[in-house]
Amino acid sequence: MTEVDPAITQQVHDIARQARLAARQLALTSRGTKDAALLAMGDALLAAADDIVAQNRVDLTLGEENGLTRGLLDRLALTPERIVGIVEALREVAALPDPVGEVVRGSTLPNGLKLRQVRVPMGVVGMIYEARPNVTVDASGLGLKSGNAVILRGGSAAERTNQAIIAALRAGVEAVGLPGDAIQTIDPFGREGVRALMRARGLVDLLVPRGGAGLIQTVVRESVVPVIETGVGNCHVYVDGAADLSKALPIVINSKTHRPSVCNAAETLLVDRAVAREFVPQALAALAERGVILHGDAAVAALAPAGVTVLPVTAEDWGREYLDLEMAVGVVDGLEGAIGHIQEWSSGHTEAIVTESLWAADQFAARLDSAAIMINASTRFTDGGQFGLGAEIGISTQKLHARGPMGLAELTSTKWIAVGNGQVRA
Repeated sequence: MTEVDPAITQQVHDIARQARLAARQLALTSRGTKDAALLAMGDALLAAADDIVAQNRVDLTLGEENGLTRGLLDRLALTPERIVGIVEALREVAALPDPVGEVVRGSTLPNGLKLRQVRVPMGVVGMIYEARPNVTVDASGLGLKSGNAVILRGGSAAERTNQAIIAALRAGVEAVGLPGDAIQTIDPFGREGVRALMRARGLVDLLVPRGGAGLIQTVVRESVVPVIETGVGNCHVYVDGAADLSKALPIVINSKTHRPSVCNAAETLLVDRAVAREFVPQALAALAERGVILHGDAAVAALAPAGVTVLPVTAEDWGREYLDLEMAVGVVDGLEGAIGHIQEWSSGHTEAIVTESLWAADQFAARLDSAAIMINASTRFTDGGQFGLGAEIGISTQKLHARGPMGLAELTSTKWIAVGNGQVRA
């Protein structure tokens, strides 16, 4: 691994030490105080909204000049309406039960020893992400509610926006007497700071990378701090031969076009050959009308209506997370063909089936090993807020500890507490 400037390492590790002190205080903080802090954080964001939007405009202008993709610019953009939505998410987190102290399980042993396993905070959580200022708020809110301090690396593309947001969040935290060091950033230290954070084992308890495949894999490969891998979203919608096509079209359109720049947007549409002649032309026309660039196989191209262009699909297209108004479309031989295709190309995020067959739905759900399966519903529902988690710190596609949208419970570990009355082991 590349050597890191010792001065930067020292500064980042000092931040981690300050975060650990803050985390110890948060671990003992009552739910009432934490909830008051979340509400104060929301109020502070609203009070600073004009400044946040102004700083965001600067970041957007620089992003356009630096060639950021349309998808990244959409993720980066903040409007007064989006800020209100972010604040509402904080308030929803405040209304959720506190996971800290929850008894996961318990029992009394034959010798009278009383055991319970309870949720406890992770401690210090590092977030590494890019061009997503909403993550700054989500991570801070979820971290605080679950008793964790957070260290944020939001990337150079959103640096001015994040500075304004973090200043407001820290003011809200401090307004209720909690340490501002519960929320810190290493953005001033750039990529060197990220490498120092990834080597802060013993000071940082968990890293969560959230972004493109390159960012995630770099953190997974190089970090000596434990990592929860959030996944690239190559999500599929399969329209089965037993589908109600009046349901299928809105699901496909919503999955692809509702917000194409996010990881739960559908990137591939698969259609059972049994309904392809009826469904493919109307789906292609509706997608093209909404500006979607289409990549299709020979069967799809043959069914394209007049005026709709279908580019030849490639292996690269089947595996891509477009994060834009582009989609791969294919005709498959029934459920077996769809499952085989998804097993080969999926990133393990979200798959959707449209069908009126309970058997087909059950087979699809049982045989595909993705973090979320949607039956007759849009892929866009794979989201912490939509799942009732208040917000999310990311969507995990790995299998250890956490999988799918990660909310409060996923930011905790557990400890065992045993209460005895003088028992000794024979």
